[in-house]
Amino acid sequence: MPTDDVARFLAALSPAHREEVGRQPREQQEKLAAAWEKELREDTDLDTLSELSPAAAESEAARRVVEGRS
Repeated sequence: MPTDDVARFLAALSPAHREEVGRQPREQQEKLAAAWEKELREDTDLDTLSELSPAAAESEAARRVVEGRS
């Protein structure tokens, strides 16, 4: 399991989004990872999903951040 926030964020992404984000500069990846962490902390719908499946909640939050829906 990756311990670096960016690595964890990339692991939560779909392969297509992972490739897209992987091409971006590290600074942008760090911003997206921070937004992802915030989404996980603050979205109450994800809290419920997280109780059922933490991996699914992480993936959904990552998708929202990359697609600009946070």
